[in-house]
Amino acid sequence: MTAGVTTGPGGRPGDPTGEFRAARDFLLAHREDYAGAYEGFVWPRPTHFNWALDWFDRIAADPANRDRDCLHIVEEDGTRTRRTFPEMAEASDRAANWLREQGVRPGDRIVVMLGNQVELWETALAAIKLRAVVIPATPLLGTLDLRDRVERGRARHVIVRAADTGKFDGVPGRYTRIAVGAGAPPDGWLAYEDAYGASASFRPEGLTAAGDPLMLYFTSGTTARPKLVEHTHVSYPIGHLATMYWIGLRPGDVHLNIASPGWAKHAWSNLFGPWNAEATVFIHNYTRFDATRLMAEMDAAGVTSFCAPPTVWRMLIQADLSQLRTPPREAVAAGEPLNPEVIETVRREWGVTIRDGFGQTETAVQIANSPGQLLKAGSMGRPLPGFSVELLDPVTGEPGAAEGEISLDLAHRPVGLMAGYHGDPERTAQAMANGYYRTGDIGARDADGYLTYVGRSDDVFKASDYKISPFELESALLEHPAVAEAAVVPAPDPVRLAVPKAYVVLAEGWQPGPETAKAIFEHSRAVLAPYKRVKRLEFADLPKTVSGKIRRIELREATAAGSAAEYAEGDLA
Repeated sequence: MTAGVTTGPGGRPGDPTGEFRAARDFLLAHREDYAGAYEGFVWPRPTHFNWALDWFDRIAADPANRDRDCLHIVEEDGTRTRRTFPEMAEASDRAANWLREQGVRPGDRIVVMLGNQVELWETALAAIKLRAVVIPATPLLGTLDLRDRVERGRARHVIVRAADTGKFDGVPGRYTRIAVGAGAPPDGWLAYEDAYGASASFRPEGLTAAGDPLMLYFTSGTTARPKLVEHTHVSYPIGHLATMYWIGLRPGDVHLNIASPGWAKHAWSNLFGPWNAEATVFIHNYTRFDATRLMAEMDAAGVTSFCAPPTVWRMLIQADLSQLRTPPREAVAAGEPLNPEVIETVRREWGVTIRDGFGQTETAVQIANSPGQLLKAGSMGRPLPGFSVELLDPVTGEPGAAEGEISLDLAHRPVGLMAGYHGDPERTAQAMANGYYRTGDIGARDADGYLTYVGRSDDVFKASDYKISPFELESALLEHPAVAEAAVVPAPDPVRLAVPKAYVVLAEGWQPGPETAKAIFEHSRAVLAPYKRVKRLEFADLPKTVSGKIRRIELREATAAGSAAEYAEGDLA
């Protein structure tokens, strides 16, 4: 049987559910056979597809999922909310019917700004069923950000927590306002809770074209104004078959992904990835990270796979990892490259190897260490099934470079790639020029096809004519026990043009001062080549986007302006 075409029940050629299931089952069958998966996988490319109707409702009707949780949320006070697949299917039908009564129509844009609460998943499915376009937004956003999303996103409806309705007082426009939360909504707002009284029998209005827009994501804006990424009814729902494969998810798994709603990684691994696999999404909500409590909840819920950003992994290894009695079968990291010392600590304590993955808001995961692959230290793995990855020479733009810009070959365009930057054809054309989608990230490929992350093209810099990868230096600094987080940027130098400067967040028990700075400089001299050594250092919090990514542009600007708080290596030698 060829992936992408099936002859099983409900799987006649042209049946989107059957094509999707065949591709999904092919990846499950080749879960630890990278070569077989990469060679044999074919993307389903249906002309019409509605993931909520054609996939989620179908698996919810499967007797095997009748009593299986699709969602399990634990609050900080211990309160638990659980929904089975059939319960979620019915609740999303009611929500879809009610939203239709409030005027939501196919193609309408909806800003959804909710926390990790059951209504988030209900409205996601309901919007897909209605063929509405979701603009995900984190509750951390303020009025100015929301105004940008409503205006540039041309939103006709907003669904937000009752506690956040005041943020929209300064957001002009004619849009339906829906508040989620107990009690009467503010004046001018509708109560989402009324949706539970709507009919549980939903009838869709027409077919869903595969290329219709489904999501509009505002990128985190680490260097510039956020871009507006457009995904379709196939690019994320079907594209995240790759994410399912990377994580190693199976039917019946319990998957924990730590990600803020509103950002792409939340959809990757709290919506499409696990439900593609018929797994349970597990959520632990907290106001302040507590590693001991998190591990206790993981044990109680029987978490089998765990995904977290590097920041969380770095905080976890500060704790006693042996408190987790039953470590997850799968452990992965994404968002930013993971440092080798974190991987080694978790492997030693849990007997599990964290597997890195690389992707963007614009794509599903493209490159990763999938289950069963030989792992190479420092490498983020190989291209995933369905992704043809090239390294473009930074000077000529030609493919085949040993080190170059990570790019996707559009002659074999992966389903898991955005439609483009919404409302910005010029930027879209630039990103997809000459037959390649360019990620803006630099990587290196070895003889076995493994790729190693070097850095963002605008983060890599030269010192004394040597190319410096901030990630490499940051990884080295994190090996020192004093360093909890680090970010390296170029500092102006009259002789060398630029020298590496590190901004450091100290681990618990360490104090900022010349003695600590000297210890870190000595570590830098011991582990790095002379031209790579950190020459300046400053203890400071790292500016980050609301999605947790370091805003290096702010650090570069602060460095260029100079600081009396920095330490120079030569002064402490």
